[in-house]
Amino acid sequence: MGVNSLAKTCEPLEEPWNEHGGCSFQASSGYLRYYKAAILQDLFQQSCGMEVLIMKSLKSRLSLTILVIVLLTVGIISIFSNYFINKQFTDYLSKQQELKTQVITSSISNMYSTFTDTWNMDYIHAVGMNSLYEGYIIKVYDKDNQIIWDAQSHNMTLCNQIMDDISNRMQIQYPQMNGEFTAVNYPLTLEGETIGSVSISYFGPFFLNENDFEFLHSLNTILVSVGLVSLIVSAIVGQILAKRISQPILKTVEVTKQIADGNYEVRLEEDTNTIELNMLVDSINHLAVSLETLEQLRKQLTEDVAHELRTPISILGSYLEAMTDGVWEPTEERLGSCYDEVMRMGKLVGDLEKLAKIESQNLKLDRQWIDLYEIVDKIVHNFQGEIANKQLQVSIDGPHTSLMADQNRLSQVVVNLISNAVKYSKEGSSISVILFETEDTAGFHVQDHGIGISEEELPYIFERFYRADKSRNRATGGSGIGLTIVKAIVEAHGGRVSVESNRDEGSKFTVILPKE
Repeated sequence: MGVNSLAKTCEPLEEPWNEHGGCSFQASSGYLRYYKAAILQDLFQQSCGMEVLIMKSLKSRLSLTILVIVLLTVGIISIFSNYFINKQFTDYLSKQQELKTQVITSSISNMYSTFTDTWNMDYIHAVGMNSLYEGYIIKVYDKDNQIIWDAQSHNMTLCNQIMDDISNRMQIQYPQMNGEFTAVNYPLTLEGETIGSVSISYFGPFFLNENDFEFLHSLNTILVSVGLVSLIVSAIVGQILAKRISQPILKTVEVTKQIADGNYEVRLEEDTNTIELNMLVDSINHLAVSLETLEQLRKQLTEDVAHELRTPISILGSYLEAMTDGVWEPTEERLGSCYDEVMRMGKLVGDLEKLAKIESQNLKLDRQWIDLYEIVDKIVHNFQGEIANKQLQVSIDGPHTSLMADQNRLSQVVVNLISNAVKYSKEGSSISVILFETEDTAGFHVQDHGIGISEEELPYIFERFYRADKSRNRATGGSGIGLTIVKAIVEAHGGRVSVESNRDEGSKFTVILPKE
């Protein structure tokens, strides 16, 4: 959307711009109109962009993002937890198998009596059956390698059933392991003497009994439950968080729409406890204040230009009408008055043209090394007539500073500031021009002891047509463009201008420029 099309769609821009003055007013007000339209255009586009984002459901996106992040996090944690727990558990089971074989071997060894050279067969039977139920099938040999107890011989059916149960269970739970029952022989020793051996068969490299599988199943159930609870909690938290974030954004969109429609008094009063959202709220409120001020300046501009043009046009119209009707003779004095009014309008148009050229991005500065002190001294000398009429004391202090600048443009700055100081100074008072420099900058102060500027008017003193002299007395006030030109020239040089003033105490203007 272009500036012109936006201006047509925004009601506040539909103003009778040509009602109070011709082409010069159009030229001057074009800047405010352009800036206002550009700001509103940018604001409207941003608002639309924000609204589209909201229409795509910020709450849903944020909630979904949180859900995905939590799901991935819980999933990754669950996978790694399951992997490491299973690995640690299987390592633990392998160690337990080794420990179990040691216990079996030690228990059977203690059942041999060296005095009688006999075995406690009842106890060996108890150890063997207990081991069988735990998945260990044993055969006990004496020192002559004769079988003294065999679990398979004792109960072949039970052994086969246990072996089949363990094999099937492990094949289902760990199909990639390809385990099988393996028999390992361990010597039986007592007091350092070999008394026999034991063959222990078990499923390797490890196996889990029913209790072990129940433990792992319970652990996996807990992990899945934690994941589901985390997802539910994250969904609720995501909805709450998304709502808290989206609400101020939706209100911001609504406020920007009202601002784009010309309601510059609307403000956001949101305290989100979020730095970025508070910054957004502050920016929108600042923008509303800026646009409200701009609108006030635009209206003031209409009044100012109308006032500046109405008087000379009225004078010219009445003089020419009287002379045309034969009521007045076209004397030299009357023609001179008409000429003065024409010149006054010409000066206003000329000032506007200067301002338009200075503020144009195509402004080219003819930079050269100049002596700032010499420029100030020369311009102060040119005002000797006005200075003498008001019996002013003007002093120039400071070093001869050199800087790279456009001499003609910079002379305009000094002329406007000295002219204002002389114009608004009280008779018999003093004006001080103090030059200064640093390593990279140079500048000067112009301080008078005149009527001063009130604190409320200081922020607007550099605006077009703004004059602290509300009476618009042409003996003391100009068109109100001089300080605007000063600011534009100084900023075109990469510098800055500021003012300090109190009502009825005088003003102090400061100009700071880069040396190069």
